[in-house]
Amino acid sequence: MSDTGASRPYLVPVSLAWIDERIVVAVEADSRTARNIDAHPVTRLGVGPTRDVVIIDAVLEAAISLDDIPPAIAAGYAAQADWDPRTAGGRYVYLVLRPDRIQAWREANELTGRTLMRGGVWVV
Repeated sequence: MSDTGASRPYLVPVSLAWIDERIVVAVEADSRTARNIDAHPVTRLGVGPTRDVVIIDAVLEAAISLDDIPPAIAAGYAAQADWDPRTAGGRYVYLVLRPDRIQAWREANELTGRTLMRGGVWVV
């Protein structure tokens, strides 16, 4: 995520989990990413390789410390992301993001109809 003076941070997570219609990302609590998304709680995530892109516009719903994370979210994240911040050492925070818009495409012929969610509502 970079802070280039724009009013909206952008986040490209290394790993994430989809839990109860929310995106969960774990980052170091004192990282630039955590600070920026706390200051500007609307973000964009780019997921997948270049030829199989998913773009998610999302809103920060909660930033939850390791001490306060509900066990179901922590276990779900660990299972899907294939690592567990609770045992990684360091100080992490879970960012719980509510998706507002999701777009996906693979090739140019899929650009039409690429919006899968708009205003937090699935359109397909």
